[in-house]
Amino acid sequence: MGDESLRKRKGDHNGKEDGQSFQSQEHQTMNLQKEANLFLSPLQSVGLISGICMIVGTIIGSGIFVSPKSVLANVGAVGPCLTIWAACGILATLGALCFAELGTMITKSGGEYPYLMEAFGPIPAFLFSWTSLLVTKPSSFAIICLSFAEYASAPFYPGCNPPQVVIKCLAAAAIVVITIVNSLSVKLGSYLQNFLTAAKMIIVTIIIVSGIVLLAQGKTENFTDSFKDSKISVSSISLAFYNGLWAYDGWNQLNYITEELKNPYRNLPLSIIIGIPLVTVCYVLINISYFTVMTSTELLQSQAVAVTFGDRVLYPASWIVPLFVAFSTIGSANGTCFTAGRLVYVAGREGHMLEVLSYISVKRLTPAPAIMFYGAIAIIYIIPGDINTLINYFSFAVWIFYGLTILALIVMRFTRKELRRPIRIPIIIPVIVTLVSILLVLAPIISAPELAYLYCVLFILSGLIVYVLFVHLKFNWPQKISKPITMYLQMLLEVVPAEEVTE
Repeated sequence: MGDESLRKRKGDHNGKEDGQSFQSQEHQTMNLQKEANLFLSPLQSVGLISGICMIVGTIIGSGIFVSPKSVLANVGAVGPCLTIWAACGILATLGALCFAELGTMITKSGGEYPYLMEAFGPIPAFLFSWTSLLVTKPSSFAIICLSFAEYASAPFYPGCNPPQVVIKCLAAAAIVVITIVNSLSVKLGSYLQNFLTAAKMIIVTIIIVSGIVLLAQGKTENFTDSFKDSKISVSSISLAFYNGLWAYDGWNQLNYITEELKNPYRNLPLSIIIGIPLVTVCYVLINISYFTVMTSTELLQSQAVAVTFGDRVLYPASWIVPLFVAFSTIGSANGTCFTAGRLVYVAGREGHMLEVLSYISVKRLTPAPAIMFYGAIAIIYIIPGDINTLINYFSFAVWIFYGLTILALIVMRFTRKELRRPIRIPIIIPVIVTLVSILLVLAPIISAPELAYLYCVLFILSGLIVYVLFVHLKFNWPQKISKPITMYLQMLLEVVPAEEVTE
């Protein structure tokens, strides 16, 4: 009886809080549903050019300004460094083609989740959602905001590295601001994203054009004997790939909007074949631009590579570079928050996370609980971690599931022959990508084991306990704890469940 009366009081609160009748509340939630539909499906029609722009805009972000130093540190010379950048682009293209076949064969939303479900059953699919929500997505957000903090603070500490406490506080502040913006308004977040994407392309163009001009002027001395002093091993190549592939992360994002693509069977593979090689060319040219003014040693000693490049090439207008790089990284963080907030929202709606995470703000018309949860987890990752450790942690976890997903494509060629395959790639491509994924996951563990990899594996496997207790056995006692928490959070944040809205 106590719980029932409390629920009634909650209902009264939701119905009368703004002095409206329950009928007017129902009318308001109809508007909420319209906005929620826009939130969940922001693109109604995407053509080939838009698909290419989406791939380029999603991939190019903070990675190209952070990863060059880490890639070079692992291989030790200019030649292998540029080779790794090109090879990462080829691998991303092949992986995206595998996802193109999966996306047109199984036209369900949720990224890798439905593919793993169809091929291997619910357990691998649940482990993917568990790891994505609590490891890969928040750590990605944390890495991008740390990158922003490094570039934003570098001009204030000329000649030395900014203190870690300054970087982490600035990164945490960025997470809070982005979380607030996306919690307040979907449109505000969208407008901010459009502005920051334009800024991103401006700085990429400035660096590439400057590098081409310098090459034309004969600045090629750093490219002589480019493979000299290189340190090549299975471990170093794997870690270099981790950092390079981090810059290419987002190559599979077009799969999330397959249903919104015009003529997806033509435009999906064409967007991939054009878009990712275009990004690869940009990345290789940006790295070449860096090496026109910096030796390998100077690049490794630079706290912020693009800032050093700007100081040497664009002086006295060198302030443009850190400003626009900061815009680029904060834009990537904003886009990551928007899409990952959707992932948390959907997981909450499917019962894989707390129910309140699937609720939508009545006043703001945003999935505020999901976005706040995501931002809070990202701040936790910032506290103990540095960028390189987080990138290795992220890449190790994400390539486990990339490899499993592409293995699912191979498995379903034999177990699900009845499925229609509008796009059918040669079987050798998923075989190659699966073998490379296995190598990327195992090589660092075998040749340079670290506790971070063990913690990551243990965390992924801990999802099995969660699955058995709360999904398979469906224990009721957690609901007794979560229901009052959900109720009070609902009243505090003024949010309503999506199920109410759809009726």
